[in-house]
Amino acid sequence: MGKKTVKVPLSRKIAVMVLVFAIALSAVSIVMSYFHYKREMFDDYEKFGMNIAAVAASAIDPDLVQTWLEAEDAGEEYERTYEALCQIRENGGVEFLYVVKPEISEVYYVLDTDPSDGAIPRGYHEPYYAGAFAENAERMVRGEQIDPIISNEEFGWLMSVYYPMRTTAGEPAGYVGVDILMEDVMNDLAHFAWRMTIIMLAITAVFVAIMISASTKIIASPIRRLSSAAKSFVEAEESKRTMQTDIFRQLSISSEDEVGELHESLSQMETDMNAYIRELVSITSDKERILAELSLANKIQSGMIPHIFPPFPDRHEFNIYAAMDPAKEVGGDFYDFYLIDNDHLCFLIADVSGKGIPAALFMMASKIILKSNALLGQSPAEVLAQTNQTICSNNIEEMFITVWLGILEISTGKLTAANAGHEYPAIRDPDGNFTLYKDKHSFVIGGLSDLTYKEYELQLKPGSKIFVYTDGVTEATAKDRTMFGVDRLLDALNTDPEAATDQILHNVRKAVDGFVQDAEQFDDLTMLCFEYNGHAPEGKNE
Repeated sequence: MGKKTVKVPLSRKIAVMVLVFAIALSAVSIVMSYFHYKREMFDDYEKFGMNIAAVAASAIDPDLVQTWLEAEDAGEEYERTYEALCQIRENGGVEFLYVVKPEISEVYYVLDTDPSDGAIPRGYHEPYYAGAFAENAERMVRGEQIDPIISNEEFGWLMSVYYPMRTTAGEPAGYVGVDILMEDVMNDLAHFAWRMTIIMLAITAVFVAIMISASTKIIASPIRRLSSAAKSFVEAEESKRTMQTDIFRQLSISSEDEVGELHESLSQMETDMNAYIRELVSITSDKERILAELSLANKIQSGMIPHIFPPFPDRHEFNIYAAMDPAKEVGGDFYDFYLIDNDHLCFLIADVSGKGIPAALFMMASKIILKSNALLGQSPAEVLAQTNQTICSNNIEEMFITVWLGILEISTGKLTAANAGHEYPAIRDPDGNFTLYKDKHSFVIGGLSDLTYKEYELQLKPGSKIFVYTDGVTEATAKDRTMFGVDRLLDALNTDPEAATDQILHNVRKAVDGFVQDAEQFDDLTMLCFEYNGHAPEGKNE
């Protein structure tokens, strides 16, 4: 008799193969999930730090940074800025928040909010640390945006995020720096890795157990019938989106073994697939409904903003024109204008932090609050202060808004205005060109409660024009990452400064489109132009 060959059962082969495959798949899933979560978490911390730095930058006048660095006594504005940044650091929960002015070989410290004895004094300078800091020195001198820098120097293991500031002339003014402890980041990452490993091990154990129990024996004839049924199943799936046939359940397979279980599994799969396809059709309909609702939201938002021009056809003392182009279906920018009484006109422009539906909802609420306060006869500073107090009292998402608001006494041409962290307006005197008016900036609305706001007065003459805008205009970016900037904006305004208000906006938009060309629009783009014609003759408006 020949030597008997020991055969390994097919079920055992399948069990080993399934086990190896499941372990490998779990390991790959854990590694991919880890690196994906790490990337997402680093991005979240970067965005968090950049948001804190952006809020801090809005409290700083970039034109004063060099003066603060060189002066023996930085002055009251420096102290006010320091207190505001300390408040932002405490509220934001970051380790360090400071302002620096990079040079080629050294970096100069302008302001450090560190409450400890280790705070770096104003004017202190030192060479760049080796590595990423030194490698980015030239870019920082040019005021470019740089990636977060992770270092482990004398201040500890930190992620450093830098927000660039530019003067009103477009020159680099320095950076707001925010440092986040990397121990917090890595602890979060380690906890995720452990949780993911335990979950994947449990899933793997369940998967392997099910597959081993379902594949202990195979019989040729039922398998061939199941294979033929599978082909019919595929043909039915390709022929129509929703299947009503029961191909597997029509098979007469009554074996009480693994083949019978496979038959039941395939029958259940057929039922689930039919249900899935019906659900997929329903989801597709839901997606179309969501798109329709977004379109409706866009129409609702557009309807809330004045869009009929001229808005006051019976008033000849002034002309006004405005336009808003959101980066998404709905946006956070808005403008508004309305008569408070027969002799006072309020007009404003605002920019909400963020984009999309959250910003749009915040924008609608802010617009209503601003108008309600203005119609009470308050001054611009009082309108902004009361609006800020109302928003801060219930600002769960910690959003903020920049606003420029002016109230014109129509009969005299006296304009009282206030600026809550918004862009500088461009003003044209009669027979002159548009120039940037560096008005008094106050803090953004929604950032800190119990704030007071500054206001100022301008005397408009017949032919005077005011152009206000959001940062989506000056920060419109071409493919090479250069921004449109204030200088190009003034050039566009002065292409034909005597043009009508609507033509002024057309000239600016044409210049922006020509600059960015086919680059994607990342921010809402909103503009408003106002022209004062002087007091109308007696009885003109009756």
